[in-house]
Amino acid sequence: MSGDSLQSDQFDTLFLSIAQHHERGAIQLLDTFVSFLGRKTDFFTGGEEGAWEKLVMSTFRKHEKICREKHVSTHREKRQHESASKVEENKEIKKAEIKELTDEEAEKLQQQLNSEKSCDTKPNVSEMIEEDEDESEKGKLRPNTGNGCDLPKYRWTQTLQDIEIRIPLNVDFKVRQKDVIVNITKKHFTCGVKGHPAIVDDDFPHEIKLEESTWVIEDGKSILVNLEKINKMNWWSKFVVSDPEISTRKINPEPSKLSDLDLETRGMVEKMMYDQRQKELGLPTSDDQKKQDVIKKFMEQHPEMDFSKCKFN
Repeated sequence: MSGDSLQSDQFDTLFLSIAQHHERGAIQLLDTFVSFLGRKTDFFTGGEEGAWEKLVMSTFRKHEKICREKHVSTHREKRQHESASKVEENKEIKKAEIKELTDEEAEKLQQQLNSEKSCDTKPNVSEMIEEDEDESEKGKLRPNTGNGCDLPKYRWTQTLQDIEIRIPLNVDFKVRQKDVIVNITKKHFTCGVKGHPAIVDDDFPHEIKLEESTWVIEDGKSILVNLEKINKMNWWSKFVVSDPEISTRKINPEPSKLSDLDLETRGMVEKMMYDQRQKELGLPTSDDQKKQDVIKKFMEQHPEMDFSKCKFN
C-alpha cells in the first residue's frame, strides 16, 4: 500500500494542475481521463471482453477501502486528541484543589465543578443576537466555538467539509449498539435510545454524502456523528430544519491548509483565491483569461478579418 502511495504521490502536482481546468470537478476530470484512455491507448480493446471493467472495479474498490480506512482513522485520532486534552484539563483542576481554600472559594469551586459536570450531559445553549446592524440577523443565534450551535439536546459543529454532532443519551446505563436507533439518509436523521422517544427525528436543511458519513458510541453515554457535506462551499445555518438558526455571517472559521481539502474543493478554493488576487491587481480573472484566449485564437485563425473596431468585454 505504501509503495503504491509513493508512486502515485509524485504525480499529484501534475494532476492538480490538470484538475484546475475542470470546473465541474472530479466527474469532469474522470471523464477526460477515460476519454484519453479510449483515444490514445488500447485500454478497452486490448484484452478480453469485459477485462477493462473488472480492472476498473478492482482499482476503485481498492482506493475506496484506503479512503474509508483513512476517514475512520482520522476521526479516531481526533477523538483521542480531545480525550487527552480533557484529561490534562482535569489534572489542572485537581492541582488547583490541593491548595487550602476559604469557605467562599470552596463554594465558588463547587459551583464551577457542578457546572462542568452538567455540561458533560447537557450542552450549553448558544446566545441570541440582540443587536446587529442588519435587521435580518436579529433573533438568530451566535455560532459556538465550532461554528455550529449548542442546543439543549445536542451540540453540533461544522467546517466547510463536514458536520459533527455530539448527542448525550442521558440514560442510567452504559449504552451499546443494540440499544440505540441511528438512521441516516441523504436528507433525514433519526437518533435515540430504543424504548425512549427519539432525540432527533428531522430533515437536514441540505443533502449530505451518505457513503462518507459515520457514527460511533462514546463511552456508552453519547453518540458522535460525522456527516460529510455535498456542497463544500456552504455554511449550514442549522443542523436540522426545526433547529433555531445561527448567523452564518458571524462564523469565524479557522484557516485551513489547502492540502487538507479534497481535490474538488481545493480546485475551487485555489480558483477563487487566484481570481481575487487578479481583481485586486486589476488583471483578468481565470474566466476572463479563457475568453481572451478564445478570441485571440479566433483572430489568429482569421487574419483576413478586421477586428480593429471590435470591443471585447
